[in-house]
Amino acid sequence: MGSMFRSEEMCLAQLFLQAASAYDCVSELGEAGLVEFRDLNPNVTTFQRKFVSEMRRCEEMEKTLGYLLQEIKKADISLMDSDVNPVAPLPKHVLKIQEQLQQLEAELREVTKNKETLKRNFLELTEYNQMLRVTQNFVKRTSELDLSHQTQFEEFPSLDKEPLMDYTNMQRLGAKLGFIAGIIHPWKIGPFERMLWRVCKGYTILTYEELDIPLEDPESGEDVKWVVFLVSYWGEQIGQKVKKICDCYHCHVYPYPNTNQERKDIVAGLNTRIQDLHTVLYRTEEYLQQVLSKASESIHTWLIQVKKMKAIYHILNLCSFDVTNKCLIAEVWCPVADLCKVRQALEEGSRKSSATVPSFVNRIPTTDTPPTLLRTNKFTSGFQNIVDAYGVGNYREVNPGPYTIITFPFLFAVMFGDFGHGLIMSLFALWMVLSENNPKLKHTRNEIWNTFFDGRYIILMMGIFSLYTGLIYNDCFSKSLNIFGSGWSVKSMYDSNIWKNDDVRHNQYLTLDPNVTGVFRGPYPFGIDPIWNLASNRLSFLNSFKMKMSVILGIAHMTFGVILGVFNHLHFKKQFNIYLVFIPEMLFMMCLFGYLVFMIIYKWLAYTAASSDVAPSILIHFINMFVMQRSEESKLYFGQNGVQIFLVVISILSIPVLLFGKPGYLYWKHHGGRNFGTYRKGYTLVRRGSEEDVSLLRAHEMEQGDVHSSHTSQTDGAEQEFNFGDIFMHQAIHTIEYCLGCVSNTASYLRLWALSLAHARWNFKTSSTQAVDTSFLHSLLSCSFTTVTTLPRKLPCACECQWHDHVMQLLTNVLHWMPYQIHMLLSLLKIDHYFYCNLRYLQVLRCILYINVQAFSL
Repeated sequence: MGSMFRSEEMCLAQLFLQAASAYDCVSELGEAGLVEFRDLNPNVTTFQRKFVSEMRRCEEMEKTLGYLLQEIKKADISLMDSDVNPVAPLPKHVLKIQEQLQQLEAELREVTKNKETLKRNFLELTEYNQMLRVTQNFVKRTSELDLSHQTQFEEFPSLDKEPLMDYTNMQRLGAKLGFIAGIIHPWKIGPFERMLWRVCKGYTILTYEELDIPLEDPESGEDVKWVVFLVSYWGEQIGQKVKKICDCYHCHVYPYPNTNQERKDIVAGLNTRIQDLHTVLYRTEEYLQQVLSKASESIHTWLIQVKKMKAIYHILNLCSFDVTNKCLIAEVWCPVADLCKVRQALEEGSRKSSATVPSFVNRIPTTDTPPTLLRTNKFTSGFQNIVDAYGVGNYREVNPGPYTIITFPFLFAVMFGDFGHGLIMSLFALWMVLSENNPKLKHTRNEIWNTFFDGRYIILMMGIFSLYTGLIYNDCFSKSLNIFGSGWSVKSMYDSNIWKNDDVRHNQYLTLDPNVTGVFRGPYPFGIDPIWNLASNRLSFLNSFKMKMSVILGIAHMTFGVILGVFNHLHFKKQFNIYLVFIPEMLFMMCLFGYLVFMIIYKWLAYTAASSDVAPSILIHFINMFVMQRSEESKLYFGQNGVQIFLVVISILSIPVLLFGKPGYLYWKHHGGRNFGTYRKGYTLVRRGSEEDVSLLRAHEMEQGDVHSSHTSQTDGAEQEFNFGDIFMHQAIHTIEYCLGCVSNTASYLRLWALSLAHARWNFKTSSTQAVDTSFLHSLLSCSFTTVTTLPRKLPCACECQWHDHVMQLLTNVLHWMPYQIHMLLSLLKIDHYFYCNLRYLQVLRCILYINVQAFSL
């Protein structure tokens, strides 16, 4: 098997990097993406490492770039995305980039600060101008006042209608009339008015009015229709209280003019200053846009360069120095096939840095388990991510990802079998595939669209398989396609005098009898006969067909996963697993569920339309098989009871073999069988050669001493680590999970039938209500990748309720089905322990989806 079907063969290598060329060598290795570095300084803290100052410099530049990126997004300037992948800058160019970023940040902060100051002044002047305009209607002016009633105020609010104040008495007491004006939030005016009344004891008059135009709030940035107020008060003490109340409610208070002429002069000055500020603000924003536009052209390159530079110094911190501090030593995991590329990358890095001593790599032996490397491309990456979501396999295990490329979309298409819906899905996915290099589609901020675009090949495969299953089901937008002509004939029923004209007139439903000669002329060449679309028992027929088909596909899928496990046993040279694990698993699977598939196929072949009335029930026979109950009346074949008892006994006996076989063999091998192997090896050695051969063999062993010593230490470590209790517990868990999983997963594969039936039922209802225009909407819903935002307005109310129920059941069942399909390959490939850590996550995910869909249906 190649690397596509199994993880790459890895090795542990040691890199010797010269101090002058270490940066360039690591940069070349990072660009190639060939190795994974190990930390050789696990006991050294982050702040005590060699390149901590360079890491801090990179973090400072990242903060600067983050600030620039935030301002660019705030100004709604599109970033200049480029397909060019810049390399990491040289250390001598880093200071230049840092100076450019610091200068740009300082300039941007200064311009932004000036803009905010100008904008704040502009808002204050605008508020002051609007306040003067509104308060002019609050007061009544008198051109001349009587000398006996003359006061120092030429305008004040009308007090004739205020019974709580005696203007003459307040004048005699020497109290002065004052005014406080400003603006306040509209939701604060009510509490503000009540507070003035309670604190000032009625010695104030509050007049307010809402502005016609909204003004921006300096704190939140939202447009608010402010309320302009004018407070008239008597006495200085009351005025102090009013000012404190205004401060508590965060009112914007402005000076209030005493004369009409002063008001006009202030308004004229405000208009002039507002116009000047507007011009200055416009030029400031224009200059700011120029600065941000210039920064947006290079910020993408700067971000990549800084990230790469930070990654290089992070890798250098993982290395250790030699005694002379002139050479860095690193340990890496590398694919064996890429060792030549690693050497070339080191040579290129040494050449760029003009190092006198080249860097080199040595392969070192190790007993550690290497990491798992699975190579993917743009087509297989989506399917591999689905598998990796349930756990990554162990080193050199069979990779179920390539098989998922077929099984995942095919099992989806079994549920979603509609040629028309699959065609729409395929065309949509094909458009995304053909436009995958379009930068506007690749780099968007819409998460929903990114989910679609990243899974374009998955959607394409699901659409193609849906075309195939749609032709099998003969279903295209809930209509059948009569391509080859139906195999059923109505004319033969009249020719045989079974049907007459009166029967057709007085009966709503008539049954075609296939036992009549000429009624059934043969099966449809491909798929289901289109006449079933007109039959009243269409769903009943499809129900039986799809249920049996789901069981057959499910058992075949599980059996395929068990067979794949053999390649792991052969690769790791554990032939005992074939006899003690694989064979008992296959016996348990085939004796029970393989026999179920046999009964389904045998019943299809053994019974015809003429004998269909006496055909036994497979479900009853399968239940009787477990309870050892004989059924003499209806049998599928001769000797059925004996065969079923034999299969049940074999399946039951395979369970203890699966449970105790492997732990017992390993216990015997590490305790009782070890001496037997030694004696046998020694006997073979004496019989095989003479003393000369023995001496030559010993010389060869001395040459290979390192390899043998490492192998011996590895064997001794394995012997010391052997724990019969752990092995038995692991095998017990595996046995219980496998036996129960065969039952539960077989039942779970019936979801293929259930969801396919729900899809057919929905199509049948939409067709009967003449709402075929919603088929496309339903096709997007059934694939569980789409979010519906609108509903067709012409959909009837009753059908809409059924649509909600259908969507809720469909989406929840899809998430129930997905884990079992992937898990079967993973669990049967002996990497099922990864599933447990994801099981709780999937249960929570299904619960959240059910709640969301339930709320959506309400």
